[in-house]
Amino acid sequence: MFDPELSLATQIIERALERLKIPIPDRIEWMPTPFKGQWGFGTNACFQAAAAEARAGKEVNVQARAHEIAEAILDEISPVENFARIEAERGYLNLYIDPAVYTRRVVNTVLEQGENFGRGAPNGERMMVEYAQPNTHHSFHIGHARNTVLGESLSRLVEFAGFETIRASYPGDIGLGVITCMWAYQKFYREQEPEGIHQRGQWLANIYSEATALLTPKESETEEEKAQREAYEAERREMYQMWDAGDSQVRDLWRMTRQWSLNELDEILKILGVKIDVFFFESEVDEPAKAIVDELINLGIAEDERPEGPVIVKIDEKLGLSKEKYRTSVILRSDGTTLYSTKDLALAKRKFEKYNVDRSVYVVDVRQSLHFQQVFKILELWGFPQASKCYHLAYGFVTLPEGTMSARRGNIILFMDVYAEAQKRVLDIIAKKNPDLPEEQRKEVARQVGLGALIYSLLSVDNNKDIVFDWDSALSFDGKTAPYIQNAHVRANSILRKAGSLPSEASFEYELMPMEVQLIELISRFPAIVQQAAMDYKPLHMANYAHQLAKTFHGFYHTVRVLQAESKQMKDARLRITAAARQALANTLRLLGIEAPRVM
Repeated sequence: MFDPELSLATQIIERALERLKIPIPDRIEWMPTPFKGQWGFGTNACFQAAAAEARAGKEVNVQARAHEIAEAILDEISPVENFARIEAERGYLNLYIDPAVYTRRVVNTVLEQGENFGRGAPNGERMMVEYAQPNTHHSFHIGHARNTVLGESLSRLVEFAGFETIRASYPGDIGLGVITCMWAYQKFYREQEPEGIHQRGQWLANIYSEATALLTPKESETEEEKAQREAYEAERREMYQMWDAGDSQVRDLWRMTRQWSLNELDEILKILGVKIDVFFFESEVDEPAKAIVDELINLGIAEDERPEGPVIVKIDEKLGLSKEKYRTSVILRSDGTTLYSTKDLALAKRKFEKYNVDRSVYVVDVRQSLHFQQVFKILELWGFPQASKCYHLAYGFVTLPEGTMSARRGNIILFMDVYAEAQKRVLDIIAKKNPDLPEEQRKEVARQVGLGALIYSLLSVDNNKDIVFDWDSALSFDGKTAPYIQNAHVRANSILRKAGSLPSEASFEYELMPMEVQLIELISRFPAIVQQAAMDYKPLHMANYAHQLAKTFHGFYHTVRVLQAESKQMKDARLRITAAARQALANTLRLLGIEAPRVM
């Protein structure tokens, strides 16, 4: 918000250092200083200059020398517009701003930019974020939801921060699990089809669980049961071979049942506000992956140990590492079949060459950490410069109080069940707290708040940590939750609605109350939080900021008189502060993939 003034101050400092024949830092950065009657920005440029002198062989005490340089620059420096004073303090140079000037700039910037407040300038980099990719022939559960909301929030953040962003999905649409479901459907449920998109998806998940039970050896198995199981297993293997050979009937069955899963995925993505730009499918990269193996062998990156062994890449050896770190990666089995790593190499090549991706982020659970480390290093050995900007956004499991969810055992919590329960609970609360709300509006608010509660419960926990899914905590409306944040937006909207109109200008020449100071300071930090969350690939930063901003606004709401302010000047000023807070809350929620209701 004060970039022009800070840029000018940087130029003045650089010219002063040049005149004083003192080393000029490569980059002078400004950081906000805590409010002490005035806001401000400080730089450690003098410490950088003193450290440069020390590195050049000059015998100096860096801290003392930094203070000397700061004092010397202060004598040289000219006033900077909109800053009340400039001071040298313990080696730092600090610029201070009058509170009225600072508040006016922050509030006016927010209200002028609206939905674009905090948006970064295009940075010239194209990023692909890969997420929302459950295997087909299952049903979308709460673990898939964590993957999807993480990926969508990150996509919104990096796009808003200035990256050209491509949203990609890579569903696993073939493999033993898919064939297992297809086999059981054909054997026991042929030509059956439940009505309803979600019913079909859930039905396939149940068939998969039933099939797994039939194919899993039991502790006390009779000879008859064993023979039956082995016959089933032979049928499953035969179906896989027929699929691999391109059998038309098996492929038709696969396409039909796959589409049921994709239809359900499409409906759930719409509910979550997700629009995928590019769908890749595992079934499409098998043959290209085999060609890549031949290329890596010819380049001397991979070693072919067939027929006795697989094709491997000795990553540590190729990188010249003396200690084991990345180990050896198998990229083709001895029988010529591909692995996940083979297909991910093919997919990465396609991303880089067809979509011209500069950065590639993979939102995949933490179990695949070594896998992606190996894939990224093989890409580096292969010569792709983008390999250094590939990133695995790992996340922990969503478990149940009684243990880990398992599609095989059938003990999973389906997303649609949680979504329905969330709306039901919100409707119950609205009936008690706001019974006069019209029926249609009540349903819409229940959707917004219920879905927001679910999304925030998955984003407000560090992605590296597991989540023990509990209905009460996930759908709680107290404390660090989406409803609490959404309610701050509703309260701001209520004040502005009662005011009738928003003043086009206001004077902030009065003594700000502590909650006003805190709120203005937090609003001003929003653009920096956007950049931090984007560059760290960390939606949690924005989730934490959202709660802090909401908590501060609730404090402002309870302690600062707006509509009944002591004077028209203060009323106009506080109405504009309230409007700026509402906009910042709305922008923050949108980046998390959560809607901002106007009433609750």
